[in-house]
Amino acid sequence: MRTGSGWIRRGALRGAGLLLLGLAPAKAAPESVATALVVSVDVSQSVDESRFRLQMEGIAEALEDPSVIGAITGNPGGILFAMVTWADRANLAVGWRRIANRVDAAATAALVRATPRQAGEFTCLGQMFRTVTDAVLPTLPIPAERVVIDVSGDGIDNCTDADSLAEAHAALLATGATVNGLPILVPGENDVVGAGAYRAPGYGLLPTPLPQERTSLEQWYRAHVIGGPGAFLLAAAGYGDFSRALRRKFVIEISALGR
Repeated sequence: MRTGSGWIRRGALRGAGLLLLGLAPAKAAPESVATALVVSVDVSQSVDESRFRLQMEGIAEALEDPSVIGAITGNPGGILFAMVTWADRANLAVGWRRIANRVDAAATAALVRATPRQAGEFTCLGQMFRTVTDAVLPTLPIPAERVVIDVSGDGIDNCTDADSLAEAHAALLATGATVNGLPILVPGENDVVGAGAYRAPGYGLLPTPLPQERTSLEQWYRAHVIGGPGAFLLAAAGYGDFSRALRRKFVIEISALGR
């Protein structure tokens, strides 16, 4: 519209009219968020139906937790959320969604609970790194100040040679993302890792170099999973402790961004 003093946008006139009526104009959604969070969940052969459901319910419960919602709503515009499940291959189980309030969180939690179990035998961590780098992060719908990849699992990569795993990890960190770890410690099953063999599907059985000496799952995650600005590790004491550990981890990841 043309006035004596120049051009004025219609939106400005509409906003002025609303103020005269005692109404505030609607605020546009922010064009960026503080954080984009990718929850990346191991669903390989060691994860039976019961353990899979404990993980899905744990993620859903974390999204619905008041402390997590408080951390989310403390960020203007909320957060972006996506979930990847991985075994022989990685799958984007829940695509990017903005969570800005309790209603958004509940809707996303419902999608997580409805996620079907993915078939797969191996723990292909390197493949997951490559999928997140090449297919998940490039589809961010709006910019994020910080990208966090939250990786949980109960074993080491048994699908990739050491050099390929390191290259895939480095490529993911080169995007500027932070990778945090949530190893699930199951007494009697994964107290010690690193012995045995790795097998890339279709490539036979070969001696494992990952690592050459036996170690704990926590130490393996520190060496091969976490990385990037502010990266940290928080272990779960079995699958029954997954929900508690993840709730705490979400609060730290979301509320401490940029600090």
